Amino acid sequence: MSNSVAERLGIKDLVNAKFELRPNSTEEDLQLVFRAAYQQVFGHQGVYASQKFTSAESLLRNGKIDVRQFVEILAKSDFYKECFFYSNSQVRFIELNYKHLLGRAPYDQSEIAYHVDLYASSGYDAEINSYIYSAEYSSGFGNFVVPYYRGFKSIPGMKTVGFNRIFELYRGDGNSDNAQLGGKNSRLRTKISLNLPNWIAPPTSAGTSFASLAPTLVSSAPRGDSRMFVIETIAGNVGSQVSVRRSRQVYTVPYERLSATYQQIHKRGGKIVKISPV
Repeated sequence: MSNSVAERLGIKDLVNAKFELRPNSTEEDLQLVFRAAYQQVFGHQGVYASQKFTSAESLLRNGKIDVRQFVEILAKSDFYKECFFYSNSQVRFIELNYKHLLGRAPYDQSEIAYHVDLYASSGYDAEINSYIYSAEYSSGFGNFVVPYYRGFKSIPGMKTVGFNRIFELYRGDGNSDNAQLGGKNSRLRTKISLNLPNWIAPPTSAGTSFASLAPTLVSSAPRGDSRMFVIETIAGNVGSQVSVRRSRQVYTVPYERLSATYQQIHKRGGKIVKISPV
């Protein structure tokens, strides 16, 4: 991509942005890595993260973990869940995982469906691991590079539509992932389910940040997905210090209610035992 095109799209500073923790790095180098990781994983909320992960920073500083493991800690943290899991629909959460952890947008419905089913069968940690310990992550970042927005450049295995899709998720460094037009809903689901490309809205002037108020589709549920799921749980015991017997509960919900039901169960302190299709 030429500099002139990158300038017109407001992404010149992102195309070659890359932070790597090299042997014998200085404290200044470490601080750059920390800052880049918080910005990438938490987006606009990254400014609040530095005081929450001092223990993880110490582990990385002392060589006990690598950058990949540091990113894993961030993505599995309660702070990440509060920012993106509890507050969004499931498909929106998957979009943000692709953006934050792989630096690109999901390409098609098969990628969305894979992660919906993975969470249903294996849970939150497995969902996060599927990005961080994937062959794609290893090829793109390895153990010592902070994830960055690769979707603005041609990358191995990238579908052409991916370039358009990343612009629907990235709205500028100053824009919050949870404060865009579209709210908690998916930004890509309608176009993905219809196998159509997204359009690119350029910034208002060359060299400025990507326009945060560019039109964003509020998508509906994927067409044709009428699956039903049975969720077996152990009821929560939030706020009580008394040991009591916890009862089992069973929910039968349609596909579009999976995300909301997961969140309700977790917020009540419940534990999901099994999820199976009807």
